[in-house]
Amino acid sequence: MTAPAYVRAVTVYYRESGELACVLVDALCGPLVSMNGKQLVGRVPSELTDEFHAYQEGRGMSPTISVEGDAASDEFGIMVRAQRAGDILLSRAVFARCDGWAHTVHDCIPRDEWTVR
Repeated sequence: MTAPAYVRAVTVYYRESGELACVLVDALCGPLVSMNGKQLVGRVPSELTDEFHAYQEGRGMSPTISVEGDAASDEFGIMVRAQRAGDILLSRAVFARCDGWAHTVHDCIPRDEWTVR
């Protein structure tokens, strides 16, 4: 009998203090995550970016783009990254809490996660 293959659908990082740092949801096998009816995972990144920015503007916030070109919101603690799925890109959600130890959601993402494409 062979053990089933496992994939990492959700990755959670903690700070040395034990506090939650960030949660990353895989675009290919992660759970469907939504915010006020907007699906954040497994979508075409450019379409989601437009919707996400409109959502921010509708709440009086300024749309933000990370240094990697991803839609982000430090107020919501969300970044929508692109992840390769064969020949296409799909959205991958990142949730983070800066809470005084980081300046932006981008700063909360561990170095290893920037290699996920």
